[in-house]
Amino acid sequence: MPEPAVPPVAPAVPPTPSVPLAALLAREDLALRQIAGPADPGTVLHGAHTSEMADPYPYLLGGELLLTAGVHIPEAAGSGTYFDDYVSRIVAAGGAALGFGVAPVHDTVPRALVAACEAYELPLLEVPPQTTFSAVARAVWQLMERARTAELRRVTEAQQSLAAAASRPDPVPSVLRQLAQRVGGRAVLYGPEGTEIAGAGRTSADAPLAGLARLLLSRASVTASDTAPDGTQLAAYALGAGRGFVLGVAAPRRDPGDHTIASVAAVLLSLLTGEHQSGSGAARSSALVRLLLGAAPAEVAPLLGGERWFVVHARPDAQAVDPVAASALGAGLGSPLVDLAHDVVRVLVPADGPPQPQPGWALGVSADAAPADWPAADAQAARALARARATRTALVRHGSGAGLRDLVPDDEARAHARALLAPIRAGAASAALLETLRTWLSLHGSWDRTAVALSVHRNTVRQRIARCAALLGTDLDDPDVRMELWFALKQQ
Repeated sequence: MPEPAVPPVAPAVPPTPSVPLAALLAREDLALRQIAGPADPGTVLHGAHTSEMADPYPYLLGGELLLTAGVHIPEAAGSGTYFDDYVSRIVAAGGAALGFGVAPVHDTVPRALVAACEAYELPLLEVPPQTTFSAVARAVWQLMERARTAELRRVTEAQQSLAAAASRPDPVPSVLRQLAQRVGGRAVLYGPEGTEIAGAGRTSADAPLAGLARLLLSRASVTASDTAPDGTQLAAYALGAGRGFVLGVAAPRRDPGDHTIASVAAVLLSLLTGEHQSGSGAARSSALVRLLLGAAPAEVAPLLGGERWFVVHARPDAQAVDPVAASALGAGLGSPLVDLAHDVVRVLVPADGPPQPQPGWALGVSADAAPADWPAADAQAARALARARATRTALVRHGSGAGLRDLVPDDEARAHARALLAPIRAGAASAALLETLRTWLSLHGSWDRTAVALSVHRNTVRQRIARCAALLGTDLDDPDVRMELWFALKQQ
């Protein structure tokens, strides 16, 4: 028997669930019969295609059941190499099997075709006259749909079990046990040096799996895969960004959903090992516990890193505030210390460098402050944000340069401020009045911009300012009065 005209290649099969050829043959309503080729239970189909072309190679993707009635077969085909060439081209294209309809062109399957399929080890099915090619194709797609549904159910159940495992007291071993069970093999967590930290399941390819993990670390890649000498399927996944942990998975076979399941486990382990590696999660938890038990901010600040801090207040330009956007903002500012309120996001940022504008956000930034001064810095950031929103500026920083305030002792300045603003503080809604007065003065008496900054109607601003003027018994249009009030409000 001559060699194939084109050497067989691994078919580039489509990313769809495969179905066993045996499952199609088991359909009694089709009455298909395999008459040539190996009866391999591992033979799978990725689709069905009908063609009467003498050379079907250009029309196959790989993995199909090719159906033909033999219209293309010339009368003298049995005496030449026609069938050898025909079958060799199907094999070269990655065809999984050939189905031959015995009606209406041919009464039987040509013996030369049977011999060619035997020689090239291509399964040959006899399609009886009562079975249409469309019925065969429909049966293949039905089996594929069932396989797809079963695979989705398997992946979903695996995701749920992995998430439940991650919430247990021993999350890393629990996740590895679940993963090993789901893929029917072994799952291993390797440390930054490539040493095994934890593992679950069994495999005969421990050494090749460890070697693949070390190779992934050396290449700084995200994933890697290989096949062990005994046929075990190996995969490795880098966890996190630059932390040096690797998840290794070894399984006897590689099913379509295994990569998705392993990827979910990799994400969960990235979170778990990230907290363990950096220690930041434990430090933040410790700081929170100490604060709740009565420690002062200055005492817990060393756990968070940094001696000086910025307080940032932020509001999005358009969309509503949500936890995902708030976390993204914290990541952009370089801090996980994020507080999401109903209308503003507050971020505590180490004073390694001044915070920069973030797309889609209006930011108010305090002066850098020690932990003992965080409450004052919080008020500074709130005022800066109000000014940023009123002026439609991406970022406003609280001024920290020398000025009139530095010429007056702090005690005297605060005493003067308390006396000057006492009439407003003694009245009803003092907080709203003071905030309105502060914002109005900072915006040079603009009613509209003050209304925008405070999210109130401009008439409300006018009423509040008029109330402040009445309580103080002064003319707020006087520049000297405004200057003195602004100085007093700066002491708050």
